[in-house]
Amino acid sequence: MDKDRKEALQVAKELTAKFIETRTVSPGNFAEIFPAVYRVVYEAIRDSADETGGPQA
Repeated sequence: MDKDRKEALQVAKELTAKFIETRTVSPGNFAEIFPAVYRVVYEAIRDSADETGGPQA
C-alpha cells in the first residue's frame, strides 16, 4: 500500500469514527459511508500531490 493510500485510510477511519461519535452516521451505516469518505479523502490527497508536484503512483 502506497503512502497516499495509507494516509487516506487513516484519515477516513478517524473521520468516520468522529461521524459516529457525533451521531451524524450510525454504526449500522459504516459499510455504506466509509468507502465514500475514503474515496473523497484519497482524491483530495492525490489532487494536493498533483498541485504541489509530489510523487505519483
